[in-house]
Amino acid sequence: MKHLRVFFFALLLLASPLLQVATCQSDSDAEVAETAEEVSDLGIVGEDAQDFGDANFSPAPGVETVCVFPKNSARLVTAGEETELLVGMKNDGELPITIIAIRASVHLPFDHKLLVQNLSAQGFNNATVPASAQATFPYIFGVSKYLQPGSFDLVGTIVYEIDQHPYQNTFHNGTIEVVDSGVFLSMESVFLITLGIALLVLFGLWVNGQIQNLSKKTKRAPKVEVGTGTRDASMDEWLEGTALAKSQSQKSKKKK
Repeated sequence: MKHLRVFFFALLLLASPLLQVATCQSDSDAEVAETAEEVSDLGIVGEDAQDFGDANFSPAPGVETVCVFPKNSARLVTAGEETELLVGMKNDGELPITIIAIRASVHLPFDHKLLVQNLSAQGFNNATVPASAQATFPYIFGVSKYLQPGSFDLVGTIVYEIDQHPYQNTFHNGTIEVVDSGVFLSMESVFLITLGIALLVLFGLWVNGQIQNLSKKTKRAPKVEVGTGTRDASMDEWLEGTALAKSQSQKSKKKK
């Protein structure tokens, strides 16, 4: 029983990151659904509308952003195909915000200095967020079809201006799972399959142990044939050297 408890505790530890991802995603979905207001005229001007270079700006005070992958809580990104995410922005400042563009990049998860791919920047015209208001902006991106499946970090930022001063907020800095176009298994499915296999192996080991214990209990001491009768070897040990043993030995000699 002690080993079973340790095994299930280890499985719960493995499952906790998946549960946390699902919880965080559902909270973000609810927040965007309740507070974000769709902008009627975003004026999307397409990819690479403005050359930002490597410029980085600080976030403006009173501006908050969230990110949601619609109907894609596992954050699966199919290589060579388009993926959509929504960026929610809340403006608690006193001045309106002018949205300039959304940009993102893919990095290796263990070191963000190792750039895998710069994704296309998506520019906007006539997209603003008034003071004390919220808005949602779509961003469609696609990773290279030659990118090997695996876990990568997606870093996404939204660039905007307030009173002609540029700022930026990082709306996403976390892991995405890149899959081939023919792979439909999510991380939850892989975990459930692994859990099922582990439980089957554990059950098989338990059954094997029970069978071995049962076979040990059913084993008996070997019997030794003496003349025409049989008796246990353990009885011979007890009778050895006694008068009864001597009389039995004499009777067996007479029969011969």
